[in-house]
Amino acid sequence: MRKGPLAVRLISAATVTVVMLTSGCETANNWLKGRQTATASDPVILGAPNAGVYLAELYALTSSDPATQAEIYADSESAAKLTPSTSARLRFALVVATSGHSETDEALAQEMFRDLLSQSELMTSAEIALATIFLKDVETRLVLDTEARRLRAENSAAATTEESAISRRVARVEAQNRQLRVELADAEAKLEAILSIERSIREQADNNNRR
Repeated sequence: MRKGPLAVRLISAATVTVVMLTSGCETANNWLKGRQTATASDPVILGAPNAGVYLAELYALTSSDPATQAEIYADSESAAKLTPSTSARLRFALVVATSGHSETDEALAQEMFRDLLSQSELMTSAEIALATIFLKDVETRLVLDTEARRLRAENSAAATTEESAISRRVARVEAQNRQLRVELADAEAKLEAILSIERSIREQADNNNRR
């Protein structure tokens, strides 16, 4: 069942927050709590949006109707293909990594985040934190999805095995019933033959007595 915009928004916000706080990344924790600021060692990336820009779009993505979600996806995809800067590719990766819309693609997001983080010198500290956080999130979801498919396959195989076992038991019972019917018919025929002989003997005895 599709969740309403409010439910999706709350789940998305909670997921991002929990992953940030539990990821073990001090930079991410400090950035989330507002303690992380630019330092002299941070790279100067011309045109790189701040974290708020990325998060605002993700908020709009999770809280909008399907038509608006499709527009956000199409715009981010187009930007990543036409002007494949680090920020444009990160934006698109964040969009496809976010659940709750029809174009969510965890495998593609995982590939893009890994590619981006392999060139982290081209990213700001906030962008690195976002990419790291969402990469861990999509990797977890992919593992869970794989496990869910495995369990479904095992349950299906078990159901098939059980169905086959039941079919074999039913076939054995039917074969036994057929054999019993044959034996019963044979016994009835023998009994009828014995009764016929007894009747014949009695009739013959009665005839002899009348003489």
